[in-house]
Amino acid sequence: MEIVILILIGILVGIFVISMGGGGGAIYLGILTALFHLPAATAATTSLITAIPSLLLGAYAYYRQGKIDFKIGNKMLIAALPAVVIGSLLAPLIPKMVYTIIIGLILIVLGIQIFLKTRQSNSSKDDATHNNNFKAIGYGFLSGLMVGIAGLSGGGPIVAGLLLMGLDMINAAATSAYVLIGTSIVGALLHVSNGQVDWTAGIGLMIGALIGAFIAPYLMTKFKHSSTWLPPIMAVLLIVMGIKTII
Repeated sequence: MEIVILILIGILVGIFVISMGGGGGAIYLGILTALFHLPAATAATTSLITAIPSLLLGAYAYYRQGKIDFKIGNKMLIAALPAVVIGSLLAPLIPKMVYTIIIGLILIVLGIQIFLKTRQSNSSKDDATHNNNFKAIGYGFLSGLMVGIAGLSGGGPIVAGLLLMGLDMINAAATSAYVLIGTSIVGALLHVSNGQVDWTAGIGLMIGALIGAFIAPYLMTKFKHSSTWLPPIMAVLLIVMGIKTII
């Protein structure tokens, strides 16, 4: 019965996070610690391992649809990968309270920025591919630090940055999934030395997440107006995540 529950949870999480451009690290981390009472180190490693297959499948589906912006995604990836390593080295040195407050505030600010941008109905979109190199590097680096320090997937800064740079929700979700494959793999390799993988919980979530990741890209293309209503939802989620991180 437990495996069925894990698969159902994984399906819902897989659909949600692939549609929103995240890896689901924070959600998996919450489920594994709150519901299954895993130690933090084990939960972090298991969440990253669990997210990788669904990210691969989701990114491949988006790739077949031509939705991934590889040029800006590669810039983010180049900045994020060394940041994952740096974050893992800094993790033992940073007081947990300081880190959580900083990350919480960053998520809140990103959420507010996305919400304000969606309210500007007449604003023109920037050419994210050519004019936002510095922003891409910055958001990628921040995402990598989140993966390295806390074992999160780092999807929040990535998809928020892509939206703020002018990509629509579908392209932002697709490009984010592509970037998070690299950061999640490196993060999992680094965190596996600190905590073992709980395969009992991980396999169930992984199977469900794969099913959800298969469905999500096609749902995104079916709902033509998703680029209008998903960014405000993403903004609210970032703000809520930021507040919960701080408190």
